[in-house]
Amino acid sequence: MDYLDIGPLRSARGNVALPGSKSISNRTLLLAALSHGVTEIRDLLASDDVERMLDSLDRLGVRVVAGAETNSYRVSGVGGFPVKDASLFLGNAGTAIRPLAAALALAQGRYTLSGVPRMHERPIGDLVDGLRQVGADILYLGNEGFPPIEIRPAAIRVRGAIRLRGDVSSQFLTALLMALPQLGGGATIEVISELISRPYVALTLDLMRRFGVAAERQDWARFTIPAGARYTSPGTIHVEGDASSASYFLAAGAIGGGPVRVDGVGRDSIQGDVRFADELAKLGARIEMGPNWIEARGPASGRLKAFDLDLNHIPDAAMTLAVCALFADGPCRLTNIGSWRVKETDRIAAMATELRKLGATIEMGADKLAVQPPVQLVDGAVIDTFDDHRMAMCFSLAALGGVRVRISDPQCVNKTFPEYFDCLRRVTHAD
Repeated sequence: MDYLDIGPLRSARGNVALPGSKSISNRTLLLAALSHGVTEIRDLLASDDVERMLDSLDRLGVRVVAGAETNSYRVSGVGGFPVKDASLFLGNAGTAIRPLAAALALAQGRYTLSGVPRMHERPIGDLVDGLRQVGADILYLGNEGFPPIEIRPAAIRVRGAIRLRGDVSSQFLTALLMALPQLGGGATIEVISELISRPYVALTLDLMRRFGVAAERQDWARFTIPAGARYTSPGTIHVEGDASSASYFLAAGAIGGGPVRVDGVGRDSIQGDVRFADELAKLGARIEMGPNWIEARGPASGRLKAFDLDLNHIPDAAMTLAVCALFADGPCRLTNIGSWRVKETDRIAAMATELRKLGATIEMGADKLAVQPPVQLVDGAVIDTFDDHRMAMCFSLAALGGVRVRISDPQCVNKTFPEYFDCLRRVTHAD
């Protein structure tokens, strides 16, 4: 399918059962592989990014068997990787290539990691610099600082605190935190710049604790892994619903009146993007939340409030707010979103281009976006998605303005949410 036409739509109401979190799914798979014992993972996300991790673990000699229940898997932990020579293709899965690069750099093998052309434009240099500080032997096979990379056997030794930048991607810190317990001797990481996307690091630390490794942190600037740390299977672990995916349906409820309820994530979530609901409430949306569900309705006034928000804490879900700005009662600003530049596409530039197609006036900076909503949305806009799943899902919401929207390359949602458009169809209406 080259495109998908949506709308015109006027309202949204209904319930959505969320797919598993991508961030939790790929972290859990790798931690289970590095653990001692067998881990049963339930509600694992079925998507392209998770398939890349599953395929890679299989190539590395980790036994992963599908369970009796849908989206459940049994992972036989190996405490390392039996296969010492492998070539891995990671597509455009940042949650797979970066943690695997760190884990394999300490595994005394020879490995090549590559991906799609866009992955080869996404930085990995800060992570490589951190790994080289403990003696890792990593070679760039293309442009310096970017995949593809080759990892070679090396004498690994922690000689002091590992210094790491945190202002490009929190995934570099996550990757080091997850990998270093393999060494058993303890390690300290010092973050030498502002750490962005802190909730994703908190998610990593929480999952590591579940697998028996309690890393300590001091003010998001210093992280310590204790000597003798060792991953141990927790037995059974459930993957929460994806909080980033919840944002589209909560926004639909806020724009289209609602109520729209998402099941699978709520007040007890370990994901930072659950705070999207708090930001949506600042726009006037009426939010209710339980331990494992969230519900959104439109503002009592009927129109979302203009906003000026620092969104460093929810970089992925923040994209949904950029489309919500089309329905606000005044100009809106999204700030501290510089990490968008190095995602599946340059999301600041892409978002600016496509919002203009709908009639918005846009100003953008290195880490910000200003949106002046139009008096009337443009009907029939053709939205380019840049092979970015979040672009497709965000802009589908524009149809709730009573206009037709054409989404190019809708299959890109397979990266994290293959059933997205079916779910959207069930809760949106033309009345």
